[in-house]
Amino acid sequence: MASSKKHLAGHLRNFVFGVEDSIVSTVGLVSGIAIAGLPKTEILLTGAVLIFVEAFSMGAGSFLSERSAEEFMEEEGMSSAYSLENGAIMFFSYFVSGFIPLFPYLITDVISAFKLSVGLSLLSLLALGIISAKIFKTNMLKSGIRMFFIGGIAIGIGILVGQLIG
Repeated sequence: MASSKKHLAGHLRNFVFGVEDSIVSTVGLVSGIAIAGLPKTEILLTGAVLIFVEAFSMGAGSFLSERSAEEFMEEEGMSSAYSLENGAIMFFSYFVSGFIPLFPYLITDVISAFKLSVGLSLLSLLALGIISAKIFKTNMLKSGIRMFFIGGIAIGIGILVGQLIG
C-alpha cells in the first residue's frame, strides 16, 4: 500500500510540476517577446519550439532523475517502468499545458493575445494550485494563491526582460 501511495505521489508531483513549469515558462517567454514587439509568426514559432524542446527535456530529466534515485536506493520491486511513467507524465503535462498561453496568439492580434495569454495562464495556475491541494488534502485557497502569485512573478520577469531588452 505504501508503495502504491508513493507511486501516486510521484505521478502527481510530476504532473503538477510539468503543468506549472510549462505554463509559466511559455507565458513568460511569449509575453516577453510579444512586449518587445516581435511579430505574431515569430511569437508562435518561438513558443512552439519552446514547448516541444522543453517537454522532451523535462520528461527526460524526470526519467533520468527518478531512475538515478531508484538505482541509488536499490528498492526491491521498483522497476524502471516507474521512472518511465513519471517521465511520460512530465512530458505530456508540459506539452499539453504549454498551449494554454500560446493558443491566444493563434486566434487574435498580438495585443489581445498578450492579455488573454497572461489571464488564462494565471487562472490556470490558480486552478492547478486548488486542484493539487484538493488531491493532496492541503489548504486549497493557500495553494491556489501561492501558485498564482509565484507564477505571476515569473510571468512579470519575462515581461520586464522583454521591455528592457526590446
